Amino acid sequence: MGKGIALAVRGAGATSPVGEQRRSAAVATPAARKRRPLSFWLKPPLFLFCLLPLASLGWDAWQGALGANPIEAITHRTGDWALRFLLITLAVTPLMRLARWSLPGRFRRMLGLYAFFYAVLHFATYLVLDQFFDWAAIGDDIVKRPYITVGFAAFVMLLPLAVTSTNGMIRRLGGRRWKALHRLVYAIAVLAVLHYLWLVKADYREPAAYAAVLALLLGLRIWWGLRRRV
Repeated sequence: MGKGIALAVRGAGATSPVGEQRRSAAVATPAARKRRPLSFWLKPPLFLFCLLPLASLGWDAWQGALGANPIEAITHRTGDWALRFLLITLAVTPLMRLARWSLPGRFRRMLGLYAFFYAVLHFATYLVLDQFFDWAAIGDDIVKRPYITVGFAAFVMLLPLAVTSTNGMIRRLGGRRWKALHRLVYAIAVLAVLHYLWLVKADYREPAAYAAVLALLLGLRIWWGLRRRV
């Protein structure tokens, strides 16, 4: 918010109606106002834009356009967007470094939380609509189906990252410990891609594309890390 230059009011004028009127009439000069950063204006439309996949899913459900197996369609689409937002979040740092552009970093937390949001919807669809809280069947799936095992592991690992995403938690943990914890995102991304690869039975093109994007993003980080040590 802009900061004005307050008029100095002394003596009785500080509590009198005249003094109050003078203070309220104080006008900030353009030089004294702090300009809002571009990210301030971009965050609301980006927030709404990230909800479009959910809105599209809801519309298709309303129109009965989810196909012969609506539960499977919901599960796959929420899972796809969880993985996409995860990869988009991981792409922020390379974009900032390669383009020498700091603006994307302002949206990294939001994008990461949207990855968690769609992962919650993905897991909730499986838990409620698919299995209907059948804990025995869920336990069997986790143990016997590798793609569910790694998917569940990735979701569990996402939980502490979402919980510690606030500024308050960063201060409590300290920058070093917080960064160490949030490096789990790399393992989560690998598990998420494996979850997709092992789920698919025929056409591997889409999960292979996600795997290639992840390999590129991790490869860049490894390359930069090695260069710093040289």
